[in-house]
Amino acid sequence: MRSETYHLPRASMGLKLATLGGVLFLHVPLALIILYAFSSEDKSYVFPPPGLTTQWFAVALAREDVWSAVGLSVQVALWSTGIALILGTFAAGALARFRFFGRDAISLLLILPIALPGVVTGIALRSAYHAADIPFSFWTIVIGHATFCVVVVYNNAVARLRRLSPSLLEASMDLGANAFQTFYHVILPQLGSALLAGALLAFALSFDEVIVTTFTAGQQTTLPIWMLQELIRPRQRPVTNVVAVFIIGLTFVPIIAAYWLTQAGDDNARK
Repeated sequence: MRSETYHLPRASMGLKLATLGGVLFLHVPLALIILYAFSSEDKSYVFPPPGLTTQWFAVALAREDVWSAVGLSVQVALWSTGIALILGTFAAGALARFRFFGRDAISLLLILPIALPGVVTGIALRSAYHAADIPFSFWTIVIGHATFCVVVVYNNAVARLRRLSPSLLEASMDLGANAFQTFYHVILPQLGSALLAGALLAFALSFDEVIVTTFTAGQQTTLPIWMLQELIRPRQRPVTNVVAVFIIGLTFVPIIAAYWLTQAGDDNARK
């Protein structure tokens, strides 16, 4: 059988310029933050920097409050991602494979937290904690982050499940496999890359989330809150820029990995 190749049309010059403008708008500020992390000026942002130095990296790495904030952010992100993997996978399985009353409403409620501004989610959670007389703690931060991490895992999982051919499940059952064997040998291999990609994205989003981390755990604060507190101190701005560079690097890696896994999973699903 002859295979036909579809060739995409060439983009116009206007579209190319608009795309370049969008990319620059998004990434030039990040490039400036990285540049100022090496600036020898310690009081304000001066462009071009009067000199370049790496001394602020040593200063940032030697500060215990930085490591404390990083440690708390990583713990919150790991717990939030774990909860999101469980709840998001179960929700995707139920909504992708079964029909029941209120299915569309539940689907909307699941994706709503990612559409709402973070400040709205934070206010809502704060009101709920106060009404239930729940003290702010590490776990209240985890619950806040899990609300939007679930959405990321759910979206990845439900999209992959909807592309999974029902004939594969029927064949597995016809061959004598039970529900667990079908899940382990048929569904999970198809769903694995989507779940891993969702987990990586959820971790990246949780790690650098600001709004819903307004609660402190004891005397500790998460990394974004630490940065907001340090920005009011002019002489600490170079250290804050260094920490921002670390955040960019730590979130860039899982996002790129998630993108690669999603593309690879889509390619395998089409074959």
